[in-house]
Amino acid sequence: MLLFAMGFLLVIIQPSCGQFPRACANTESLLRKECCPPWDGDGSPCGELSSRGFCQNILLSQTPLGPQFPFSGVDDREDWPSVFYNRTCKCEGNFMGFSCGECKFGFSGLNCTERRLRSRRNIFQLTTSEKDRFLAYLNLAKNTPSQDYVIATGTYIQMNNGSNPMFRNINVYDLFVWMHYYASRDTLLGGSNVWRDIDFAHEAPGFLPWHRAFLLLWEREIQKITGDENFTIPYWDWRDAEDCVVCTDEYMGGRHPTNPNLLSPASFFSSWQVICTRSEEYNSREALCNATSEGPILRNPGNNDKSRTPRLPSSAEVEFCLSLTQYESGPMDKMANYSFRNTLEGFADPRTAISNISQSGLHNALHIYMNGSMSQVQGSANDPIFVLHHAFVDSIFEQWLRRHRPMLEVYPAANAPIGHNRENYMVPFIPLYRNGEFFKPSRELGYDYEYLQEPALDSFQEFLIPYLEQASQIWAWLVGAAVVGGIITAVLTGLILACRKKRGTFEEIQPLLIESEDYNNVSYQSNF
Repeated sequence: MLLFAMGFLLVIIQPSCGQFPRACANTESLLRKECCPPWDGDGSPCGELSSRGFCQNILLSQTPLGPQFPFSGVDDREDWPSVFYNRTCKCEGNFMGFSCGECKFGFSGLNCTERRLRSRRNIFQLTTSEKDRFLAYLNLAKNTPSQDYVIATGTYIQMNNGSNPMFRNINVYDLFVWMHYYASRDTLLGGSNVWRDIDFAHEAPGFLPWHRAFLLLWEREIQKITGDENFTIPYWDWRDAEDCVVCTDEYMGGRHPTNPNLLSPASFFSSWQVICTRSEEYNSREALCNATSEGPILRNPGNNDKSRTPRLPSSAEVEFCLSLTQYESGPMDKMANYSFRNTLEGFADPRTAISNISQSGLHNALHIYMNGSMSQVQGSANDPIFVLHHAFVDSIFEQWLRRHRPMLEVYPAANAPIGHNRENYMVPFIPLYRNGEFFKPSRELGYDYEYLQEPALDSFQEFLIPYLEQASQIWAWLVGAAVVGGIITAVLTGLILACRKKRGTFEEIQPLLIESEDYNNVSYQSNF
């Protein structure tokens, strides 16, 4: 009864965070290349009259990119979002959103001054009512049109450089499916030519920050359409699992009794239609996914290619991955060795951290194991298991951040694949977020994981931690310097004492050979 009621719940949807704001998907905004909608609170662009923000020219990163994408000016996602807009809202303080009408992650209240920390929990530790509520929220998102965002159904050139807008309405759940598709789609080069070695959300440093932002935005959308401000995405801890334990009608849908590739009709997920799964068709038509329904969710867990993914990941493999000290390395793509990111993403062996693209480990292993809609990158978010899986992947990222406490400079500033440098804006989010903004502990973004929770630190401890970590990294040097300094001091002291003893012998003849002021200057000399 709860699922039925939630499916038809009518709610008032407030401003959200996603792709093209409806307020900017028009000829005037595209030709002016400006997306600075008025804030409902005072009617001024970006809430400027209330000091929430102001309309500003976008500052793009000028740092060099890696060699993986040898083109320029052929893809709308290059230097995002400058092909469509070069002016957007710059929000002040803790305000956020395309019109500065929301609070940054981790803040709430009328003026966004109240800190808030939510906890993501294991889906199997939810009560029956909590679990049913989560499933109902998913179904509600699938059946609720987004009031504030639309998707692009054509490229900027196909829109005649903005004079012929091509946008379409979409439901809240599919909005995020489409965003995941758009970030990972191929580049259309004209005719039947495409460039496949491009992805703004995978196979490079931005993989983990991008999906962290994606989940936070998805989580906030659910909070808004349901009015449940305490909602958080549950996770599925798949370490050492022997099969897909969430693939039951009680949770994410069991197997169809006669067709193993489909979901059980007892699950309402069996009625869901997927979008954005036919990449080759889009490429041949030189078109973008327009969110047309393309059939039911496909899933046949465990009947995948065992030579590529023999089993689900183990605890030992996760622990080895967490032991890696380098976030990124080498070419900073799927060929990177000893890279935490590449090993967790699944392109490097989770036992050696050596790149091996013929195998799929950790994150990738789950996608391949599901053997269906989740196994194709561009359309993988169609399967609702996607959010459970990526929430757990994000928790592993969080463990690594807490264990190694990297400075922001650890995230590559330059020479990463296109869209993945630290200061690049993430495709296709509007409002704008840089990769580096999500390379930080989750508690700074307002959430934690139940199995990782630690006692809250006071502000003084949080202030000291970065300096203590830096000190630990140069401890050996400090000890060495102290030893050398001690030896030098001892030698100088010995020489001075010897001189004093010698001068004492002739004190009556030369009582003022050295004045007290000069003596102080000598004895306090330092060589370190």
